[in-house]
Amino acid sequence: MNSLAEINAMPEKVFVAVFGDVAEHSLWVARAAAKDRPFTSTEDMAAAFTGAVAAASHRKQLKLLRAHPDLAAKAQLTDDSMREQSGAGLDTLTNDELARFTELNALYKSKFKFPFILAVKDAMKEQILESFEERVNNPIEIEFANAVAQVNRILRLRIEDRVSQ
Repeated sequence: MNSLAEINAMPEKVFVAVFGDVAEHSLWVARAAAKDRPFTSTEDMAAAFTGAVAAASHRKQLKLLRAHPDLAAKAQLTDDSMREQSGAGLDTLTNDELARFTELNALYKSKFKFPFILAVKDAMKEQILESFEERVNNPIEIEFANAVAQVNRILRLRIEDRVSQ
């Protein structure tokens, strides 16, 4: 964990190296957030990251959404995604549960052209499936906004895990 004083003193390249993976495979978010330093609080730092996402074009936001892994898929996960999905029990699914996740992932991606995104920290697989089943029926505009909101929640949670007060 780094303190805010350490974070504020980091050269931009170091900041991006340390926090670049907070947003899945999207270093541009950390680069943009670095420009908002000095941060006065963890909340201020998280706001810089979410502000970078909000200021991005729709196309760039879509690219960020598409950088996220499918839930419960045997994909190349970042360390954060692996910890979060494991904490939600997605690494111990039954065959039936895995089949349902696989089916919903395919349906969702076919409809929206990006993966289902949910901040799974502190959620259990049953809650995730319930949310999945509800959100797959949303119109694209609502679901795009939901996905961006979930990315922002993930950013905040990951920053809170990495910054000491």
